[in-house]
Amino acid sequence: MDYESMKVSELRNELRNIGATVSGTKTELIERLKQLNLKQENVITLEDDDLLGDDYSQTTVNSFVKRMRTPVYGPINLGALYAIGVSLLMLTTVLIIQPSWLGFGDEYEYELIDFDQQQVRIFAQELVDLGHPDWEGRMSGTTEESNTAEYISSKLAEMGYQSEINEFQVPMHHVNSEPSFRLCVQGGFGFSPCDGPLAGNSQVTSFQHRSDYVIQGFSGQSQYMFNEDIQVTDLGNGSDESLWQTATGTIGYVRGDSSKIGNTELYSNAAMNDLAGLITVNKNYNCGKIEGNDCVPIFKGTNYDSLVEANGGSIPTDIPFISMSKDAGDVFEASVINASEPASIELIIDVTNDEERTIYVPCGTMQGKSSEVIIAGGHHDTVYQAQGAVDDSSGVASVLEMARQMSAIINETGTPERTIKFCTWGGEEEGLWGSRAYVEEMQSSLRENLRLYINFDMNHVDADFENRGNSLTLFTNNEDDFGHMQRITEIYKQERSEIANRYDIQFQLLDGGQGDANQMPCNSDHCPFVYDLGGKDGRAVVCYGSGSWEYHTYLDTMDRFNEESLAVSTTIYGTYMRLLAYDSNV
Repeated sequence: MDYESMKVSELRNELRNIGATVSGTKTELIERLKQLNLKQENVITLEDDDLLGDDYSQTTVNSFVKRMRTPVYGPINLGALYAIGVSLLMLTTVLIIQPSWLGFGDEYEYELIDFDQQQVRIFAQELVDLGHPDWEGRMSGTTEESNTAEYISSKLAEMGYQSEINEFQVPMHHVNSEPSFRLCVQGGFGFSPCDGPLAGNSQVTSFQHRSDYVIQGFSGQSQYMFNEDIQVTDLGNGSDESLWQTATGTIGYVRGDSSKIGNTELYSNAAMNDLAGLITVNKNYNCGKIEGNDCVPIFKGTNYDSLVEANGGSIPTDIPFISMSKDAGDVFEASVINASEPASIELIIDVTNDEERTIYVPCGTMQGKSSEVIIAGGHHDTVYQAQGAVDDSSGVASVLEMARQMSAIINETGTPERTIKFCTWGGEEEGLWGSRAYVEEMQSSLRENLRLYINFDMNHVDADFENRGNSLTLFTNNEDDFGHMQRITEIYKQERSEIANRYDIQFQLLDGGQGDANQMPCNSDHCPFVYDLGGKDGRAVVCYGSGSWEYHTYLDTMDRFNEESLAVSTTIYGTYMRLLAYDSNV
């Protein structure tokens, strides 16, 4: 046969008909068929025996039974022997090719998708380059996010997808200009000014935005100047309710520790007790790991609904909320908390947080033969003050590479059975706004047609994984999807061992309902696709990696980027998408 002129799908059908492996490139498939045919030519088959006649291929088992009546060598019936042999051959074929017929479980055609590391790095770098000109982030509701959505949409269109950008109005705070945070110890017995030509006798300490402190989620704005008598209340670790009650009208100071009191609780307490501001210090996370002995300040979001409730029905607009590094906090404590003559404070925070802003959800769709859909996504927004190379340029680059590979497969193989869709989400960092709004708008269709959602959010292992850890955890809320993940991973380890062996690939099945101990975590955009489908739990697969200590800091840069690590989850989940796309029975 002229195998070279055949399509890949036709080659695979030929292999499938004879029970052979169907994975591999076109060249590999052709070579496999040629080898199998060569073997067949060198074997004496049942067709070579005249007793069976020329119409063997149309002969049924019953006709073989009839041939058993013809005696050949006395008591030995040669027809019977042939019949037995054919029966055994057929039984063996059933056992090998179709074990599900006898209750041994299904066999599926897992064909690993390709992955281009160089292209993935290009995607990530181009995303990073779209960040803010000063503090580099792609915060939702900004020009930077809008440009990012246009970039992603154009890439999907170039790949052949029907591309669109969905827009949603959601609550969103916005950093308008560079903040300022300074301390002043007046000279001249407290009479020297802190600014101007006569300020030479005063000692002014300026904290650096992004490296010494960052604005927190839904911070209010302020313009506290040196000449204003703003008091500071030491709130310890923030757990003592009585201290909060004494802090009304002052700036609260909280030392972060391992007590795990989150931003929502802290800021809600500030709103309920009418504080003038809130300062927290990082003394627990990433300490000594990325910058000397310091604990680098980290951005954290705040639950909008909880904050509105704590503030009597509206979002606070005049309570500035910042977080400091450990080293900057030590300076602040020595100058303000523990000093006999506390330094004056200048805190200028220029934000808007009492209005809705537009966020964006670009999607690319490849229509299948049915309306059943598989969706892969990741969030394209970042915290306002960081490049977000890992969180989550890594995830979006993975989405784009999977989309590119699936487009090539569809061009070669033809229309898939199921529809596939690739989306990226805005507003994730402030409350999963984009994915929640999309799921709500598409509620009816998703509840009926969603087969699987695949989420890529920090599916990444740090470039220095030998010292930082090399684990990648693949988790899902469905037992069948869990089994497929494991089987595909085994194939991945066999066929691409040079990458797979460098990483510790782990699995978790989290199939509990919302509120259960083993529920899917609601810390990323898979949550709405699982728990917001109107009484029906959706199916999702997710991957998280290890060693990203720069998460939500100014140090989340391309220096930390490890495109190789993205190959693991992208290939495994992409292979599963390929199976689901073309096999409607899975």
